[in-house]
Amino acid sequence: MPQERLTGLALLHIHYNKNNIEPFKIRGKNFDPNLPANYAKLLLGWKKRQSSESSLSEPKPIHDIAISQIPKEFDARKKWNYCKSLNEIRDQGGCGSCWAVAAASAFTDRLCIATKGKFNGHLSAHELLSCCTSCGDGCQGGYSDNAWNYLKTHGIVTGGDYNSRQGCQPYPIEPCEHHVQGPRPVCPPLELIVTPPCVTTCTNNYYVKPYHTDHYKVESTYKISREVTDIQKEILKHGPVESGFNVLPDFLAYKSGVYQPTPGLLPIGGHAVKVIGWGIEKNLPYWLVQNSWNYDWGDNGLFKIIRGNDTLGFETGIVAGIPSCNVTGEASYSRFINAPKLQTDTLGIRVACAQALLPESNAKCRCCEAVETLGMY
Repeated sequence: MPQERLTGLALLHIHYNKNNIEPFKIRGKNFDPNLPANYAKLLLGWKKRQSSESSLSEPKPIHDIAISQIPKEFDARKKWNYCKSLNEIRDQGGCGSCWAVAAASAFTDRLCIATKGKFNGHLSAHELLSCCTSCGDGCQGGYSDNAWNYLKTHGIVTGGDYNSRQGCQPYPIEPCEHHVQGPRPVCPPLELIVTPPCVTTCTNNYYVKPYHTDHYKVESTYKISREVTDIQKEILKHGPVESGFNVLPDFLAYKSGVYQPTPGLLPIGGHAVKVIGWGIEKNLPYWLVQNSWNYDWGDNGLFKIIRGNDTLGFETGIVAGIPSCNVTGEASYSRFINAPKLQTDTLGIRVACAQALLPESNAKCRCCEAVETLGMY
């Protein structure tokens, strides 16, 4: 039986030429116009939940930022230019791991920001993808809310890109070409795509820190209101967030400009990405987003999507978390959370915790500021 084919990519050029419409520029690079639909759906691994099914709550806004202080344009790469992870585009390869890659990438940025650059490495999507049994089905897709819960309960180790020799567990799946000619290997056929096994050791032989002492966690996880200003405040305060949204065939061929869905196309799956800012282009408000399909997709690995009307559920599916900070190198950080006074850990390191700007009913001691002061990262 012949494989189902995508019709959106091949017909878009005809549609635009006929109607003289070009809301965004398109190309076929990295995705062939005749890409089998079931293969494309595999790469779109974000599993959508109904709002009532989410394992994350939607807290009341706690940001000390007035709406008047929100800039018209914002790019996290410029504000926190010391965080090298903010300028890097990950590649999920031939695997529907977007839900894990986006979470690990946003967490990496947030940990760098919280420690003011004292942590400036990479956190690995490998452990999240392979070991979180409650997250979903690995390369066959997962839930972003459960991914962030795993970051809270278990944490993940360090790890850079495939074959990078960076961190404890570099990403195990090789970047590949999705049915087009290019410098990378051809992506494997569907029947050969499997989730890498869960391992509890460092897979990088050049990394000296033991696996069990290399974990990083978040202290809290939450959904963010679909209100644009709430999302903007969250990014301004803590850094990039993860978003999940429905994908139409035309999105695969995006090149530049502000993406708006082509009328008449049906969703082919869900995708998770990292939101790093916003702006306005040709009077169109947009979100600035990093994808995980390498640098030669889209606008050097990024895209802009229309902002303000919850296009394809983009503003409904946003989640994030606040990093915990570790001064001892151990996997547990909870002993610092509720301590407003000076603490002494098991190694005798004195930690001064600064009170976070949270409601009195939810007052917590933020160890990140103290870690930055002590220069532990």
